[in-house]
Amino acid sequence: MFRPAYPLTARWMALGAAAGPALFALSWVVLGLVSPGYTLFGHRFTGYSPISQPVSGLGMGVTGPFMNAAFVVTGLMLIAGVAGVFRTFAGPGRLACVVLLGLSGVGQILCGIFTLEEMMPHTLGYLLAIGTPVIGFLVAGRYFRRMPGLRRFGTWLLVGSPLTLVLLVLFFLTFQPTADGAEQGVAGLVQRLGIVEVHAWFAAMGVLAFRRRA
Repeated sequence: MFRPAYPLTARWMALGAAAGPALFALSWVVLGLVSPGYTLFGHRFTGYSPISQPVSGLGMGVTGPFMNAAFVVTGLMLIAGVAGVFRTFAGPGRLACVVLLGLSGVGQILCGIFTLEEMMPHTLGYLLAIGTPVIGFLVAGRYFRRMPGLRRFGTWLLVGSPLTLVLLVLFFLTFQPTADGAEQGVAGLVQRLGIVEVHAWFAAMGVLAFRRRA
């Protein structure tokens, strides 16, 4: 009933769902350590704090080309990874999973193309990257619960949906879109928790698909 399609190619593609998040995490950790600061809307940030400032701050200044490239490459890898995951696991509803979860990769690409200086499209990219998984995890969780041997993973993925929503709302509650607000508070830390949580689910799906025997 559940016969995998294009098993070898799909399984290797699925690894993008794990490799992309790993690349992204490595990028913001390393660049956050070396960033000398940046200028945004005429305000000079003389340093970079991963606690108070968002990851997108690294898309400005001397670290900008590297962080923005990481946004785009990670988004492309997530899209390819999601396509690979749901070509490995056949079954009804996989197209909806590919579309909803693939939008997260599209959001990452938008965040790399439009920096914080283009606030509206950048915010849209962030909402796609972190917001659409709220629904996507629900749909994918139900999908995996119908798979032999993956019912427990599907159940946990259903839990990931409200957790993602809580972290997204918490970020907007702690984020202050002012120069002073970006230099104090914990919005940067909350955002990173949300990113890591979302990317961890993508990575888990990628690894599960890769390890699945054809």
